[in-house]
Amino acid sequence: MTKPLSGRVRKAASVCFRLLGLFLVALAWSCAKPVVPPTPVPPPPVKVERPWFEPLSAEQALSRVAQMHPSTQGFTSWRDLEPGLKANLSYVSSKPAGQVAVDRPGLKLTWGALRLTLEDLLGALPYLDGDPALLARVFTWFPAQPEETLVTGYYEPFLEASLEPDPAYPYPVYGRPPDMLTADLGEFHSRWKGQQLHYRLTKNGIKPYHTRGDIDFGGALKGKGLELAWVKDLIDLYFLHIQGSGRLILPDGNVKHILYAHKNGRDLAMLGRTVIRRGHLTRDEASAPRIKSFVQQNPHLAQDLLAEDKSYVFFKLSDVGPFGSMGSLLTPMGSIAVDRSQIPLGAALAMTTPLPVPPQGGPGRLSGLMLAQDTGGAIVGGHVDLFCGSGTYAEFVSGRMKNPGQLFLLVTNRALADLPAPSAANGNGSVKGNGNGTHGNGGKNGNGGKTQ
Repeated sequence: MTKPLSGRVRKAASVCFRLLGLFLVALAWSCAKPVVPPTPVPPPPVKVERPWFEPLSAEQALSRVAQMHPSTQGFTSWRDLEPGLKANLSYVSSKPAGQVAVDRPGLKLTWGALRLTLEDLLGALPYLDGDPALLARVFTWFPAQPEETLVTGYYEPFLEASLEPDPAYPYPVYGRPPDMLTADLGEFHSRWKGQQLHYRLTKNGIKPYHTRGDIDFGGALKGKGLELAWVKDLIDLYFLHIQGSGRLILPDGNVKHILYAHKNGRDLAMLGRTVIRRGHLTRDEASAPRIKSFVQQNPHLAQDLLAEDKSYVFFKLSDVGPFGSMGSLLTPMGSIAVDRSQIPLGAALAMTTPLPVPPQGGPGRLSGLMLAQDTGGAIVGGHVDLFCGSGTYAEFVSGRMKNPGQLFLLVTNRALADLPAPSAANGNGSVKGNGNGTHGNGGKNGNGGKTQ
């Protein structure tokens, strides 16, 4: 028989149980995760879309006009731009006047407004030498980009060449191959609008067209009667592909223009970037002359370096040139290649940018009037390419040109009053005009020594 607990023992046990209970409660409380109220998330800030495409004031435009002079472009007078301006006017006048050419935050322009601008600029041209302030009084200046524009250069190279096979001229310049076919992919689906497929037919179906390696080093086109001429130097030939046109200096002293006809549609791999990526030159060293010199001094690397660029240009011979994408002759130091999604072909612009100065001297700055007359494969976004002409000076400037510039689209004041309202939703500064024209220098790869 169990002996009952005494009162003192029962009391002590009760106290112990209460203490144990309190201890367990405290232990559970200390182990429990504290409940933290959620931090309120502030609403996203309201983004106010401020049009960056706002014009300069008349005073600001006048200040920029004071820095401009035709001599910085190698002109003796502003009237030297007359043939190029007339070409722009002819091109713009062929577009539907009411169709939108520019639609940006703060500005919407029709082709008709661009036509009026070119007409007024042609009318003012004879008076600009004596009264350059007309450019600020008659025209409104709209910045082409919210930030500075990248300005590079291209030129028309001279190549020693023969129109007949000759062991002294081993490298062929090819015309467009008839077996290279193209298809407009936009006809298959709207998402591919504006894209083309370049291909060839084989017994196993369609295949991409031959690459640079296939053509220059694999003989893919050899003996097919496509040779237009032969040149002395392989690297000079490659740089002809970059520029898109050139002049062939023949053994008898005669000269033929060699112009862009088409390209194979394969991927670009810029030689400058390839040389930098492989550690042969630094980015600061990789000017076009330095790249050309490096490849010529390392012929054992030439095939591998050049073949990495699969893109290839085909040409045609001419007695005149060079032509831009607009189909008109280019004006040295006055024509620029543009991205047509940013600036419409045919536009007139004012531009200021530093210029490389050769040892024999020359202007260190260009500040003048530009004509949008060309395009290029590497000319994308806020980037324009200045046509520097031909010869030693043009080669020097274009090979070293990679500078910031200020670029302004000129619009005559009499066109501004009748402009349609700009699209507030279109905040990306796109240009709606398609500007389709014949390929000239605009077909150029832009995939060479410049590392832009």
